[in-house]
Amino acid sequence: MHRLFVAIRPPRAIRLQLLTIMHGIRGARWQDDAQLHLTLRFIGEVDRHRAEDVAAALGAVHHPAFTLALHGLGQFDRKGRLDSLWAGVAPHEGVIALHHKIDQALARVGIVPETRAFLPHITIARCNRQTGPADALLAQFAGLTSEPQAIAAFCLYESRLGSEGATYDIIARYPLD
Repeated sequence: MHRLFVAIRPPRAIRLQLLTIMHGIRGARWQDDAQLHLTLRFIGEVDRHRAEDVAAALGAVHHPAFTLALHGLGQFDRKGRLDSLWAGVAPHEGVIALHHKIDQALARVGIVPETRAFLPHITIARCNRQTGPADALLAQFAGLTSEPQAIAAFCLYESRLGSEGATYDIIARYPLD
């Protein structure tokens, strides 16, 4: 079985900027450079045949290249506790339009469309019950911004879960028009 997702690999300048702010919260499991991505669509576990169908469907997606910049920090909570920290991106229009095209392409090969609202972001840390408060970091970098960076492709990733967290391998890269 293959655990797949579709994402944008942030440009190097954005990744380097994020890596400089990722510290200072006890117990946070910070993403490393290889883990930084902007998820467009989580697919989940599929067999080899379905994975091949997914790869082919994504190859049919046509979308213009666009730019993204960092835009603030935020957090997701789960059941009243901190679950993850993320960096926002702006503008949303290009990435949301790409997300919709990917959802439509995947639906054509039997992947059920996502029902949750899509909020473009880059996860920078995973948290658990032992994670300390993030208020100071969130306040310090609430106005986080970067120069706009060109987004010229999206990727199909395979995720492998291990004792040290997930590792992500790019299976295919799809250029934007």
